[in-house]
Amino acid sequence: MPEKLLKNSKFFSNLEEKEIKEIKEIMRPRKYNEGEIIFFEDEPGEGLFLVKSGKVKLTKMVESGDEQILTIIQPGNVFAEVVLFGNADYPATAVALEDSKLYLIRSKDMEKLIKDKPSIAVKLLDLMSKRLRRAQKLVRDMGLKDTTCRTASLLLYLAQEYGVKRSNGIRIDLKLTQQELANMIGTTRETISRVLNKFKEKDIIKTAHKKMIINDLEQLKDFI
Repeated sequence: MPEKLLKNSKFFSNLEEKEIKEIKEIMRPRKYNEGEIIFFEDEPGEGLFLVKSGKVKLTKMVESGDEQILTIIQPGNVFAEVVLFGNADYPATAVALEDSKLYLIRSKDMEKLIKDKPSIAVKLLDLMSKRLRRAQKLVRDMGLKDTTCRTASLLLYLAQEYGVKRSNGIRIDLKLTQQELANMIGTTRETISRVLNKFKEKDIIKTAHKKMIINDLEQLKDFI
């Protein structure tokens, strides 16, 4: 099963069969219940994680004391890859959004592989670069855009990363509360509730069974 997960992962899919097997040998299974802390921000980094099942959110505490959700990690994706370089601390807190099965790949074990397989390091740096660009965009949006624009931008991002096309629109397969959505763009639950209701009135989105469906992507883009 670990081998299949690695092959199907976007992160590891381009590795050779031998490299896949080498990584499989250093993977350590971990289980976390919904709401359980995987690690805290500024805690010494042990290694990166690969999600087998479930979902994980990465969060930081801002000056106001509120939680800022940085991203949501789905099965097949890795997180905390930054601790592989320079014995870094974890830059954010990781929390299981639902019951989750993960694999831990310790830094000291991965370092041995990277020395022999530089291509793995290149893929890690590429992933880190993409996440840095996402973080920079979030900071820019929070400083320059109003709440409606930030909400529309967030929904488009979630549709792109987690959306599933259906006959009635794009379903976002994440069980996120309005408070969690608010935490992703630095606003209040009451504010994002008003914006979502406005989008519903315009038939841009709808909710069903705790899932959000985007009916009109183009109209949503007009708000950005």
